[in-house]
This record gives sequence, C-alpha cells and structure tokens, in this order.
Amino acid sequence: MQIKRKQQGFTLIELVVVIIILGILAVTAAPKFINLQSDARQASLQGVKGAIQGANGLVFARAAIDGHEKKATGDWAAAPENGVDIGAGTGNEVITNYGYIQADITEFNKAIDAEFGAADTEWIVVAGTSGTTPTLTITQNGSPAEVGATACKLVYTEAADANTIPTYVITDNGC
Repeated sequence: MQIKRKQQGFTLIELVVVIIILGILAVTAAPKFINLQSDARQASLQGVKGAIQGANGLVFARAAIDGHEKKATGDWAAAPENGVDIGAGTGNEVITNYGYIQADITEFNKAIDAEFGAADTEWIVVAGTSGTTPTLTITQNGSPAEVGATACKLVYTEAADANTIPTYVITDNGC
C-alpha cells in the first residue's frame, strides 16, 4: 500500500511568480498613490516665497540706508533718484513702495533677477488688487489650478503704508 503525502505549501516557482506579479502591480500603482508632483509644486512655491522675502529684505535694507523706506510708489516720479540701487547696474534700480518691492512684474524681475511674465517662463504671474493694495498672484505654469483658482498659488501683497510690511500667502491645497 502506498501512502500519499499532502502538499503543505507553495512551490518555489509559485512564490516567484506571485512576487513578480506583486512587483509589477507595485510599479504601476504606486505613482497613483504617491503624488510627487504635488509635493514638488508646493516646494517650488515655498522656494519662490523665500526668494521674494530674501530680495525684499535686501531691498528694504538698501532703501533704509538711502533714506527711501518711507517713500511711496508715487513719490518716485518727483524724486531725482531712479530707485533703490541694489548693485544690478544702471537702469536696474528698483522702484519701491515704502522700501519694499512693488507688486509689479518689472520690479520683481529687477529685484529677484528673474524673468516672471516671459513667454517661456515656468511661472504665471498676474497683477491684481486686494482692496486698494496691489498684489501679484504667482502660479506654476502647468499646475492643475491656474491663476484665479483657489489653490496652488502665492499671493504677494505689497506694503499698504509705511507702517506695514508686504504679505506672502501660499495656498497649496490643490497642487
């Protein structure tokens, strides 16, 4: 009489096939669960905010040294100076508003040495107002929520008077 043995596990080949199938599923499904683009867009907005804050600090320091920290945007037209010289060369002086960068694409480009608003840039910049105070809304080109939407943007609001500072508001819940 012959005794039959019961199989009590998987063969090595069966285990290898299952591992390969799980590996293929993980490679195709993982990017859908891990949204790295959203994290990259949020980090980019933080980087732009840091660049603007750093430039604003330097511009304000230079404006204070030159005695222009109380000068509003409209005051520059009557002044003999061409703006705050931040060392970028003649013609690149920054016209400030109470010592800080105006919410103006041209002044941002001078102060930050960037090319916001250029046709091939990776950033979309739109001028606007918050009440009567000028603003700039900055969104990464190609992000899911374009400028004007409620998500994935940085809004820079210039100083309203000599006693306030500019504000930087990041909305990154839809990047």
